[in-house]
Amino acid sequence: MGEVAIRYKIMCHPDSEVSADDIAAGLSAMENEVGEVQTVETKPLAFGMMFVEAYCVIQEGDGTVDNFEDAIKEIDGVGEIQVLEIGRLM
Repeated sequence: MGEVAIRYKIMCHPDSEVSADDIAAGLSAMENEVGEVQTVETKPLAFGMMFVEAYCVIQEGDGTVDNFEDAIKEIDGVGEIQVLEIGRLM
């Protein structure tokens, strides 16, 4: 089986006091059996708000992307997750 590269935009939950830097640290430390986080970067959005951009490599298969995204959602303070880019690695 191959691998899938996904670039995510991860927003802080609006009701949380957790910062984008805290979420980025959680992503960097995240361990998952179906994929790994390659790079994490915090970026400005608007009006002082920040978001986290993460480049991840996930094993191809049924439900692996959903499994990985569920693991991201378990990080404290994570709100909306948006896929910016997705592609298959050869």
